[in-house]
Amino acid sequence: MSGPTSVAVATPAGPRSVPSRLHMVEPLPGLPGTEYTLDALDDIGFLFALRGEDGVRLFVVSPGLVFPDYAPTIPGTALEAVCGAEPDPLLLAVVHPGTDDRPVPTADLLAPIVVGPGTARGLQTVLDEDLPLRAPLG
Repeated sequence: MSGPTSVAVATPAGPRSVPSRLHMVEPLPGLPGTEYTLDALDDIGFLFALRGEDGVRLFVVSPGLVFPDYAPTIPGTALEAVCGAEPDPLLLAVVHPGTDDRPVPTADLLAPIVVGPGTARGLQTVLDEDLPLRAPLG
C-alpha cells in the first residue's frame, strides 16, 4: 500500500489534509486489522476507499458535504483516543451500496469514523443521538 502521504478531504469549512495511512485504535466492528490506507476516489475529496492490509475495503464519504446540518457530539473518550490534544477531528461516514430494496447508496451517520488528522488515528464510534444508520446519499 504505497501512494501519497496525505489526502485532501472536503468539508463544509474547506479542505482538510489527512494522512493517507491511518491506524484504528480499535478494529472496525466485525473486521480484522487496524492499519488502513485512505485513497481518494474522486477529485473533490468526497468519496474514498478505506483499504485494510488484509484486503478489506470500505467506501467512506465526508458527510458534511451532503448533510450540512450533520454536527454530532463526539464522545470525549473517542476524541481523546483519536485526537489527543488536537480538538478538531474529521468525520467520515461508511457508505452502504444501493440494493434492490434501497436503490440509492446510503451513509451511516450513527457510527462515524472519527479521524485525528494530526495523529493519523481513527476510531469508529456509535453516537448516542437519533441519527440514521442508512441516510440516502442521493
